[in-house]
Amino acid sequence: MKLTDILNLITSHFVVRQDMEDEQEIIRQIKNGVTFRGSNLWVLVFAIFIASLGLNVNSTAVIIGAMLISPLMGPIIGMGLAIGINDVELLKRAARNFGTATLISVLTATVYFLITPLGEAQSELLARTSPTLYDVLIATFGGAAGILALCTKGKGNVIPGVAIATALMPPLCTAGYGLATGHLLYFLGAFYLFFINTVFISLATYLGVRLMHFRQKEFASPAAQKKAQRIITGLAVVTMLPAVVMTVNIVRKSIFDNNVNRFVHTELSMPGTQVISTNTDKEGSVLNVVAVGREISTEKAKDAERRMAQYGLGDYVLNIIQGEQSDSMLTLSSRLSQITTSRQDDQKKIMEMSAQITQLRTALNAYERYATLSQEVMGEMKVLFPKVKALSMSKAVEAQRDTTETKQFVAAKIVTDAKSRMTAEETSRLQQWLKERVKADSLVVVY
Repeated sequence: MKLTDILNLITSHFVVRQDMEDEQEIIRQIKNGVTFRGSNLWVLVFAIFIASLGLNVNSTAVIIGAMLISPLMGPIIGMGLAIGINDVELLKRAARNFGTATLISVLTATVYFLITPLGEAQSELLARTSPTLYDVLIATFGGAAGILALCTKGKGNVIPGVAIATALMPPLCTAGYGLATGHLLYFLGAFYLFFINTVFISLATYLGVRLMHFRQKEFASPAAQKKAQRIITGLAVVTMLPAVVMTVNIVRKSIFDNNVNRFVHTELSMPGTQVISTNTDKEGSVLNVVAVGREISTEKAKDAERRMAQYGLGDYVLNIIQGEQSDSMLTLSSRLSQITTSRQDDQKKIMEMSAQITQLRTALNAYERYATLSQEVMGEMKVLFPKVKALSMSKAVEAQRDTTETKQFVAAKIVTDAKSRMTAEETSRLQQWLKERVKADSLVVVY
């Protein structure tokens, strides 16, 4: 068998044209997914609330559930398709709906984080504030898988998987958290991640449409076609340029972090020593390495610094922080942790004391109520029951001799003139009236 035959046999397994649906049906489905109105918009709002709750309570399962029901992928894929087939109207509609969905998502998340009593940033939330090279690659391959699934007959569970992998919802919720709490860096970092995901999903969709040879939209005249192509090209360039710059910075940071990790693992790793952190100074000229345990000798440190150029770190000066320096840093970190824990304990105690104060205030109000009520009722008794000379009321608790149970009731003391005692009928009528007047479930009158 010839080499060309082998290659043809292999490539035949990767041909997708025979699995594709009708092209017009694919375009119709994508256009339908672009629109955000009615139920689609409500589903988006509910998904944002669910994702915000998941980030708030640090629940990965809840976040995944929110991503599964989110309809955000629709306009993003629509923009990629519009650029791929030169459809200006579709591009405008998809961009408009995408902007609306993004704005509503951020506002919904902001409202949630403004009213939620759980205001602390959890690890799931903080993970959405700084994009990496992996996020770029995930968005690209996720977008490619998404457009391929939409174009084929056996879609399976690819679209839900793409929605989970590309993670569009959590960055928007984190952006809302940043606005609600006043953390501008959280907002910018999360929106940066969302923008990167959006651009590369659209880019993958555009490339997929072109590779599958979708028919370009026909225009009434060559001039109209050139105008549409200029608009689409201009929008694509304006969108892609910042994304490319951001991606270059992400790649550079990823390469630098990888070089630092290799350098530390190879040159500074030794039994009894553990490197706990690495960072650079503000000028970007010193690489600080914090190590604990067995000290790294001066000779080994100098030897490692001479080899830094082999790891792409030739422009940096090595500064190893260890011994008393690292102990002081660990002590400071431990002290900060203790302060945080102590602050949380103090907040808990304040909440408990506040609840106790509320209970005591409620009980005090109940006792003060009968002091005021006695004066009001006595004014009415002067007219209804002239024989009554004085009245006092209070809450009372009765303890039984043969049981541990107690009974609570309102006790009313009635004083009458000895010369004008009340009849049994008057006493019964007074007791019924008084019980109704003070709204008491149980009332005992003592004459």
